[in-house]
Amino acid sequence: MADKPTVTRTTLGDFAPKFADLTDDVLFGDIWERPNLSKRDRSLITVSTLTALYRLEQLPFHIERALDNGVTKDEIIEAMTHVAFYAGWPTTVSALGIAKKIFEKTP
Repeated sequence: MADKPTVTRTTLGDFAPKFADLTDDVLFGDIWERPNLSKRDRSLITVSTLTALYRLEQLPFHIERALDNGVTKDEIIEAMTHVAFYAGWPTTVSALGIAKKIFEKTP
């Protein structure tokens, strides 16, 4: 893993060290590194899934990660718009509000 402590390690490592290990080693160290999907595609899937499941607390991290992985702002908005018809309008309105705040502070 990277030299810099991860978000999970920093926020939960002392409280739930095994969970932090699994997050860093299995989720991000293995699953996100598998070659059959690009990180860009994984990010788009993750943002869409978090939107659909109304997991707003994790959404900011993954929107920023998606941007870092090459997903455009327009693609994130389009994915969320698409999800609205399957997961519900209020769910997507909330997710779009989070995206808007993130986009306003990123170039």
